[in-house]
Amino acid sequence: MLNSNSSLLKLNLRHQNSLLLNILAIAVFFSAVIATLTEKVWLMGIPFFIILIYVTIINFKIVFFFLFALIPISTEVKLKSGFSTDFPTEPLIIYLMFVYVFYILYNMRAISNSFFKHPLTLFVIFHVLWIGISILSSHDLIISLKFFLAKIWYVICFYFLAGIVIKKVKDLKVLFWCFYLTLFVVVCIVLVRHAHYNFSFKDVNYIFDPFFRNHVNYACTLALIFPYLFFAIFWYKKWSNKWLFLIFGLAFLFVAIQFSYTRAAILSIFIAAGAFYIIKVKLIKQAFLITILLLAIVIIFLGEQNKYLRLAPKYEKTITQSNYENLLEATYKLEDISTMERVYRWVAGFQMIKQEPIFGFGPGNFYFNYKSYTVSSFRTYVSNNPERSGIHSYYLMVFVEQGIIGFSIFMLMVFYALAKGEMVYHKLKDRYSKNMVMAAVLSFIIILSLLLINDMIETDKVGPFFFLAMAIITNLDLKAQGLIKDEEDTSNINEAPISH
Repeated sequence: MLNSNSSLLKLNLRHQNSLLLNILAIAVFFSAVIATLTEKVWLMGIPFFIILIYVTIINFKIVFFFLFALIPISTEVKLKSGFSTDFPTEPLIIYLMFVYVFYILYNMRAISNSFFKHPLTLFVIFHVLWIGISILSSHDLIISLKFFLAKIWYVICFYFLAGIVIKKVKDLKVLFWCFYLTLFVVVCIVLVRHAHYNFSFKDVNYIFDPFFRNHVNYACTLALIFPYLFFAIFWYKKWSNKWLFLIFGLAFLFVAIQFSYTRAAILSIFIAAGAFYIIKVKLIKQAFLITILLLAIVIIFLGEQNKYLRLAPKYEKTITQSNYENLLEATYKLEDISTMERVYRWVAGFQMIKQEPIFGFGPGNFYFNYKSYTVSSFRTYVSNNPERSGIHSYYLMVFVEQGIIGFSIFMLMVFYALAKGEMVYHKLKDRYSKNMVMAAVLSFIIILSLLLINDMIETDKVGPFFFLAMAIITNLDLKAQGLIKDEEDTSNINEAPISH
């Protein structure tokens, strides 16, 4: 009887697969015909959308993992409306947002609310809510509304949906390989292109299209995956093929970051290495507070009697460097154009904070307002800003656009995530989960250090890992409290399947 039922099941599955293939064949044919007749190429995507719906119904985790495989190869596309989008990742992020909403509504009674009640989740919600509130006083409502909507689908996809998908080490393992293998291929392409320029510094920004906007975006993406890559080594036996590949990957990515000539990315990895030992001795809270205190002292000192004006560069000497060694020398001499252009915008940012300290200028509004607040003595050759880039400090951007309340919520969220991550690391018993939370916290720290002189949380290369790290910390805290059942079979981790 068992064999009979098994045979019937196989026949049924074959029938379903055959039916699916027939439907797809018909969809491809008619999509091609209609696209040709109407000259609308996008209609050719209908069959792929059908496949996406089918896979989502079978196991939406696969779509989530597929999204991370697409992140390294996504490209920025300018729209006719003047806005831009990351393709194909942003449409898929929006799609997964609706999948999550449907999943929650359909399984409302069965889902535990412990994730939603977690303090870190509440911080994330308050962070998003304040962005929504700050729209009301925005200097450009449409810009702020678009920013708010983008923030919603990023948070829902990479924090709340990740909270459902990434609960165990085996889930993180699948996500890591999906992202890392694609990234590895992209890095190979970039290095081959760079080799044609003899790995020169002056040509570094010409080799990333269409995958990355510039060398900073590229290097920061490589840096944030470093902790996950390092701890992935411990998933496998020494000298196994995968172990050797990951060991090679560590050296390979570090060399790639070196050839990106991005000072912040290289420094962030060393900061993460130091943070590893700080977490080990339970001093993350003290280290965070000391860092904030030192930054506050520097800002107050420079602001007193306008001492910051002494840092104003000589316009004719602040130029783009064609040699990396010259760049490093120009940096400490305050003659590097990228560094001094940052200062130029930071000065404008502080002037804007004085103007709108409580609610800020509105989400996404820095670029459209900062030029009237600049100080001409800090102007550089690139101050006309044709690429429409931002303030180059996420913390300052949050303060400028969301006011002191939005800034305070963001900083408290960051502080709590770090403190909770350290606590969970010491509370967990099995080494796989400990490594998982340590990787998440160190990646989070790398991103936080990069945000001092960059503003990249709103990009699909960096933003997903910012919220993913917090989702991992939240889930592993719930596991440490016994609110998530420990179903991890660490002895069989190498064969862990994708589960629904």
